[in-house]
Amino acid sequence: MVTRIRESLSALTADTRPLRNDHFRRLWTANIITVIGAQLTVVAVPAQIYAETGSSAYVGLTGVFGLVPLVVFGLWGGALADVFDRRTLLRITTVGLIVTSGLFWLQAALGLGNVWLLLGLFSVQQAFFAVNQPTRSAVLPKLLEPELLPAANSLNMTVFQAGAIAGPLVAGALIPVLGFSWLYLIDTLTLFATLSAVVRLPRLPVEGAIAGTPGLRSVVEGLAYLRGHPVLLMSFVVDIIAMVFGMPRALFPEIAHVDFGGPDEGGLVFAALFAAIPAGAVLGGVFSGWVSRVQRQGLAVVVCILVWGFAMAGFGVAVGLAGRWPQAMLVAAVGMLVVGGAADMASAAFRTSMLQTAATDAVRGRLQGVFIVVVAGGPRIADVAHGTAAVAVGTAVTAAGGGVLVVVLTVAAAIAVPSFVRYRIGQPR
Repeated sequence: MVTRIRESLSALTADTRPLRNDHFRRLWTANIITVIGAQLTVVAVPAQIYAETGSSAYVGLTGVFGLVPLVVFGLWGGALADVFDRRTLLRITTVGLIVTSGLFWLQAALGLGNVWLLLGLFSVQQAFFAVNQPTRSAVLPKLLEPELLPAANSLNMTVFQAGAIAGPLVAGALIPVLGFSWLYLIDTLTLFATLSAVVRLPRLPVEGAIAGTPGLRSVVEGLAYLRGHPVLLMSFVVDIIAMVFGMPRALFPEIAHVDFGGPDEGGLVFAALFAAIPAGAVLGGVFSGWVSRVQRQGLAVVVCILVWGFAMAGFGVAVGLAGRWPQAMLVAAVGMLVVGGAADMASAAFRTSMLQTAATDAVRGRLQGVFIVVVAGGPRIADVAHGTAAVAVGTAVTAAGGGVLVVVLTVAAAIAVPSFVRYRIGQPR
């Protein structure tokens, strides 16, 4: 009986077989160290800008200064990753991240108080990040067998989401005690763990690399590649559907204050709503042992996004009923967000694995660049769409209606491109 219980738990919990690979284990372990430091900077930058200016408008500029380089260098960085040795590119961009983080520390330590310097450094940092991330994802198929990629991506995403929860909590506690400069210094020092792991990677040349210096043409060629590969194209389409129509985070401040009676400046309800989706993703990652056993990855993505859509619709219904049963509906609303976060984690793991296995090595970098742009841009478009809709029809209807749209549009997309639903891991391109 004890043996059966252990076997059942082993099958349920995260598949750790990718950690047997020395290179992946070093990268993953380093990521545990660096993700908290990275989140400290993510929190510290807007906090310092507000402390220096007292203006939310200046804080809002971080969205522009962060998104533009993320889009531009995400696409171009993917093209770079399809030409140059990817180990070399990871070394350069990791050093770039260390330098920019060090400059954050220096300006804070010197008390320069220049908001434009802060925004400029943030923009440069995001540019290095935008090149680094597609490259890092593109190297995994060279380090691991295809059947281990879903588990590897789940492990990576679990660490990232855990950092997204712990980082803001740690930063909020440390800023009043240590100040901004120490947070930037911690980020700088933790990045050396990643540099150590990257330096020890083997050479990672690109098979069938494009000739010449990558520019706009190579980016366009990468996008054109999707036209002839509907399975890959659909992996982006369904994610855009899920994020644009189903991400209600822009509504959280109003929902926390108006529907659940929290203070207008934030509070526990506000924090619970924002932490719920990452918490769900972490739980989904911890209990992700099943992802490695799924062969029909296309169908799995569709199911996960449908679960996400139903969860967001349920969230909207709970908000709508908050006036009658506020405490019970708050628990229900947070629960729906947790379920959605777990489903989104699984969907992202499968979609990333599909990009890594169903594309040739010569275009993996560019497709991972597109993935970064979609992941970063979709929720930002959702913020605008949900905020605008909420003014007209209210937060509950906006959230519930968005979830319903996700379900309807995902089913329509699956019917329109049945090859996506039929896709199996290792299926010929």
